[in-house]
Amino acid sequence: MTITGECFCGKITYKIDAPLRDARSCHCSRCRKIFSAQASAYSEVAPGAFTWLTGEEQLKTFETGNGFGVRFCGNCGSTMVGVHNGEVHGVTLGCVNGDPEIEIGMHIFVGSKAAWEKLPENVVQFEEGPPRKP
Repeated sequence: MTITGECFCGKITYKIDAPLRDARSCHCSRCRKIFSAQASAYSEVAPGAFTWLTGEEQLKTFETGNGFGVRFCGNCGSTMVGVHNGEVHGVTLGCVNGDPEIEIGMHIFVGSKAAWEKLPENVVQFEEGPPRKP
């Protein structure tokens, strides 16, 4: 299965040669700002499965701290990927083309979500971050 994605203007494209994993929606104030939305929609990618196809030179990087950051299109501003220590960690689901065959599995940092946002009933939620993986 190959997954593709692109920014809003189409200048930057990528492919992923593995299924997406650990999709989540983060409701913290930082994600609301960087995604210009009520929350993020983000999924991790397997190491080595991500490849930029076109427009990599158009990317801008914003470091958020502790080795984490995001890369976005310098032309249209679409937030494309999350990075950790310079490597792509995951993708924003809004830039994925077609059906990536994954669903949001958890909503994190709901303790700091916007007061005007109402979450659906019966979704997995965590007041802060998700539990650590063993």
